[in-house]
Amino acid sequence: MEKTVNQKAWLLVLPVFLIVAFSAVLPLMTVVNYSLQDTFGNNQFFWNGIGWFKELLDPSTDLGGRFLASLWRNLIFSAIILAIEIPLGIIVALSMPRDGWRVAACLVILALPLLIPWNVVGTIWQVFGRPDIGLMGYALNKAGIDYNYVSNELDAWATVIVMDVWHWTSLVALLCYAGLKSIPDAYYQAAQIDGASRWAVFTAIQLPKMRRVLLIAVLLRFMDSFMIYTEPFVVTGGGPGNSTTFVSIELVKIALGQFDLGKAAALSLVYNLIVLIVCWVFYTVMTNAGVEHQAKTGEA
Repeated sequence: MEKTVNQKAWLLVLPVFLIVAFSAVLPLMTVVNYSLQDTFGNNQFFWNGIGWFKELLDPSTDLGGRFLASLWRNLIFSAIILAIEIPLGIIVALSMPRDGWRVAACLVILALPLLIPWNVVGTIWQVFGRPDIGLMGYALNKAGIDYNYVSNELDAWATVIVMDVWHWTSLVALLCYAGLKSIPDAYYQAAQIDGASRWAVFTAIQLPKMRRVLLIAVLLRFMDSFMIYTEPFVVTGGGPGNSTTFVSIELVKIALGQFDLGKAAALSLVYNLIVLIVCWVFYTVMTNAGVEHQAKTGEA
């Protein structure tokens, strides 16, 4: 007796494919189309080929110089953010209680910054850092520190970094705490019997067991920090000068400020490709490191 194959289930999936095509594929193809053309207004487009991509990757051109400078700022910013938030999130997760009512209280407190919209976060820190009415700016100036994120590049960078750390370290801490909660008590009991130190427990038990959640945390924080736009735009507007003008802000300036759709489309495609490549490298390196560790320790 032949088995009847029912293909009607595809009809249930078809709306999802249509939604994805409408919300992702079609806009992407539109961007690709714009990146190969030039426009002088009135919806008139002229074929330009890969001219924008050549100009984008040439440091001697205005577009290429602006892109590479903003890309360099983005990479530095993401590296600083990862170097601060990952260790800090681990420390916070290790300091949290494991049971009782304090667990719920800590989780609620940690989740509060994550619930605030990005534009509101930027507005909060814009006011908080003002030297005339902001608590942080006023206190720093009263303490003898000449702080002004509007005119000083170092102060602007410090403000944006501290703002991002305040906003997103909770995410890393919550992920790490979930990884710690998944560790069976038998591991700690065995370590206690062996007389293992606190550092030995962390390096031999807790850190390896958090490897997967740390991979997720690194990927999420890199993508978010590398594509950051709203917070620094609200606080500094990309200034002073271009000191905090990241790729996303540069992209908006070209697309909306100058209305150069071809240049903006080419930049956005290269921007997206860089994010995908770096995330793939992160994922491959950390996954291979996890496989090697499991092979050495004989874990399942």
